[in-house]
Amino acid sequence: MSKNDFFTYQAQTSTHPLALEVSHAKGSYIYDQDGNAHLDFVAGVSACSLGHSHPKVVDAVKAQVDRYMHVMVYGEYVQKPAVEFSKLLAAHLPDNLNTTYLVNSGTEAMEGAIKLARRHTGRSQVIAAKNAYHGNTMGSLSLMGLEERKSAFRPLIPDIRSIQFNAEEEIETITEKTAAVVLETIQGGAGFILPKNGYLEKIRRRCDEVGALLILDEIQPGFGRTGKLFAFEHFNCAPDILVIGKGMASGLPVGAFVASHELMTDLTENPKFGHITTFGGNPVIAAASLATLKEITETDLIPQTLEKEKLFRKLLQHPLIKEIRGKGLMLAPIMENKEIADYLVLEAAKKGLILFWLLFEPKAVRISPPLTISMKEIEKGCDQILGILNSYKSDTVN
Repeated sequence: MSKNDFFTYQAQTSTHPLALEVSHAKGSYIYDQDGNAHLDFVAGVSACSLGHSHPKVVDAVKAQVDRYMHVMVYGEYVQKPAVEFSKLLAAHLPDNLNTTYLVNSGTEAMEGAIKLARRHTGRSQVIAAKNAYHGNTMGSLSLMGLEERKSAFRPLIPDIRSIQFNAEEEIETITEKTAAVVLETIQGGAGFILPKNGYLEKIRRRCDEVGALLILDEIQPGFGRTGKLFAFEHFNCAPDILVIGKGMASGLPVGAFVASHELMTDLTENPKFGHITTFGGNPVIAAASLATLKEITETDLIPQTLEKEKLFRKLLQHPLIKEIRGKGLMLAPIMENKEIADYLVLEAAKKGLILFWLLFEPKAVRISPPLTISMKEIEKGCDQILGILNSYKSDTVN
């Protein structure tokens, strides 16, 4: 295998991928083909909740592979890992979120949630936030409030309207024509922006007033990353439909949308098979999801997340860092400008520290390490970040 083969035979998502040649990964580290350890402050873009190759997840996957893998399309056979995961998840959610539809990715989960909202309400309008990111399939892309990302793929699905996140004056845009309001509980690609001044509660009340459903996208902040199992718990706002993915299976491909049993039955008739998927609820993936959820909820990882956030905020003080947005281990230091952010990410890669960018905020640097990262590893990585920023300052002065 070579980098040339990577560039020749595998489709690329950008013109300049980082192209780290991976040998193996363990805990908070990814190792390259030369045996160099790279401290992972990104966790596969928030996907590897328990770090790399967590033994309980690996054991669960191996045990399930020995029993059976794919046996039937979703929803036809009773498969223990999927049932047990869905039941345990319901035990940790509000009463109205008791039925889970397992799919293959966050964006597919969002597609299912949009379909469910339109089917249930009989309405077509969907309201989403500007600079939102819910995935890249056609429906999810239609929700994205950034025309430069959408224009090449039009026409998209119709009757989508955008509002500004946290803009209370735009809440009245939600009317009796609205099927659903779709929001990230914490805006990810836009720069890890938190709701403020009771914004989500006000959206919830307005949806109730007009009969619209509230869909909250917890694909990124979910599964303990913000100091609660799900970020909406911080903001006194439970959705009608919860969309999840990423950290749900500690690095395996997965997604789901969760609603009440009554609501979810709308996908079973008129028409039949309102949403179908071959590999959703795959028993191997479900086993990994179950092991992940047990580990997150049965240990002190969630409260530790807030202590680790405090350490990051204490250590990452530098003149070139203007602020740190986010919550828990979903953090985004905001630099003075894009050039500094780019310099930090690229220099860190040379020095064995994995950082990354955010989609829509060019001055931001992503810090979303595994929930299992140690305090010493945080100190080590932050020391490297400060050293890199100091070198930028020196280069600028010279």
